[in-house]
Amino acid sequence: MKKIAICIMATALLLTVQPLQSIAKSAEEPKAITDPKAKPIESEKANALLLRLNEINKMDKSDLKASEKKELRKEVRAIKSELEATESRGGGVYLSVGAIIIIILLLIILL
Repeated sequence: MKKIAICIMATALLLTVQPLQSIAKSAEEPKAITDPKAKPIESEKANALLLRLNEINKMDKSDLKASEKKELRKEVRAIKSELEATESRGGGVYLSVGAIIIIILLLIILL
């Protein structure tokens, strides 16, 4: 009975722990989009997004209305987040320290 209670508590703790993905930022300055030293992106979709981003940067925004500027800002944010997502696709499973400790305890108790 005691083992069942411990297993239920451990399972409850395991289900409440959420893994977090950490992305290490380098100490270097972020490279500009048009930097020739930047690593080449091989994806066709990423190249199209970069072209659109460069088009937006070259546009004359002084004659645009506030709503049009707002739409452009939203589009730029969406493009940048999509580019970051395509660059950082490493995949894999991330476990938190708490989850690892609980797994080890369960293995020790049950074996």
